[in-house]
Parts: sequence; structure tokens; C-alpha cells
Amino acid sequence: MNIKQVLIVSFVSVMLIYLSSCAPAEGNRTGSEYMMDMGHSIAYEINTSNYYSYNTWGTEEEYHEYVQPRLPQKGTIPRGYSGAGNPTDLEASARFSELNQGIPTSGFVPYYYEDSEEGRQAAMKEILDNPFPITEKGLSKGKELYEVFCGICHGDKADGNGYLVREDGGVYPAQPANLVNEEFVAASNGRFYHSIMHGYNVMGAYKDKLSYEERWQVIHYIRSLQAKNEEKEYSEEANTFDNYAVPGASLAKNN
Repeated sequence: MNIKQVLIVSFVSVMLIYLSSCAPAEGNRTGSEYMMDMGHSIAYEINTSNYYSYNTWGTEEEYHEYVQPRLPQKGTIPRGYSGAGNPTDLEASARFSELNQGIPTSGFVPYYYEDSEEGRQAAMKEILDNPFPITEKGLSKGKELYEVFCGICHGDKADGNGYLVREDGGVYPAQPANLVNEEFVAASNGRFYHSIMHGYNVMGAYKDKLSYEERWQVIHYIRSLQAKNEEKEYSEEANTFDNYAVPGASLAKNN
């Protein structure tokens, strides 16, 4: 083959590659593009399996595995969240209030009280202060959350007479606690918080449904219902009901 023939064959080959690899899109045809991933980055959606014909670096099963959620590295804390690093952080306010001064009260705070009677008793004894101050916005949010997650059993007035109990025809497995009676008025914040975290008796856990701040907002709202039942005030303007509405209150009281 002489040089002229070589040039002709090369030219024809290049044209065939060009025509076949860069065909325009029309009708139901999406067209084609030579070495597409070098000209355009392949888009990836978080937790979405995007396997298609141009992804040739693995099987469809492997791509599906790649997009599955991963657990965070042990000991890491999400950006913008807080974690004091001592065993109970803001939870055990009676023992650790001084150590936790200045730590943001929002975000992630580990909870180290076990789902056991021993853990429950420890939480009741040690978790005293609500780390969030009483605010109108917080009480409003607490009311909203309470009505969604708590009121159906404990009732709008927290008297244990929720609509599930009233309308079940007497087959409800247990009478929900009356949260405005003397026993629960005297109960520490830890009793409420531990029950929200782990559940108690037939009540299920709500730690996966309410965030750290939301749990404390609900507790603030329950306290406001207790105060209302006793004709006392529990609001942003004044609190004549208890001494545990703000961080450090129990520490100051004990000193």
C-alpha cells in the first residue's frame, strides 16, 4: 500500500469514527458522543444509583452499593454541632453544669444513660436543669410537637386523656400517665427526658423523632401545662412554677 492509499484509508477511518461517535440527537435518538466522560463530568446524585451504559467502571450491583448511606467515622461530630466530650455533656446538669458553661445548647449532644432501670434512676437524679431558657417561640414549638407526638395519649391538658384513649372503646393497653398530677409535677426533668429517649412501659422511644432541642421544648411545654393547672406562670416573662428552667439553676440553688 502506497502513501496515497494510506492517507485515503486514514481519512475515511477518521470520518467514519467522527460520524458514528458524534451523531446528532433527533426524534427518539439521544445521539452519541466520543469519550463523553472526558468532555463532561458524570453527574452523581447523593444516595441515588445512576448506573447507565457509559458507567463502565463496575457492575450495576457495585454502583448500587456505592450509593448506600455510610456510618460516620467513630468519634466525629457533624459540622456545626456541639459535643462537650465529657460523659454526659449537658444532660447531667447537677454534676457537670460548671464544666459545660459556654457550650452551645443546640446540635448533637450524646446521651449515655442506658435503657435500664438503673439508667432511668440515674437520669432522674442527675438531669435537673432544662438547658434551654423559656421562650415564646420555644413554647409554641413545644406545643406543636407535644400535640403531634404526646397529646394523642397524654391529652391536650396532659391529664392522660388523649383521644386514642377516649375513642378506643376500652381496649387501650394501659392508661397514659397524668402528667399534671402531684407525682409528675415533682418529677425531675430527667424523668421526662429519659422517657422521651428510651420510652417507658408501653410508651415507645421518640429519640429518632425529636431532636435534642425539640425534646427540651416539649418538656418546657409540659411544665407550662403543669403550671397552668396549678394557676402559676411559666413563660418568657416570668416563672413562678419551678427553678429548673434555665442552665445552671440547680447548681446556683445548691450553692
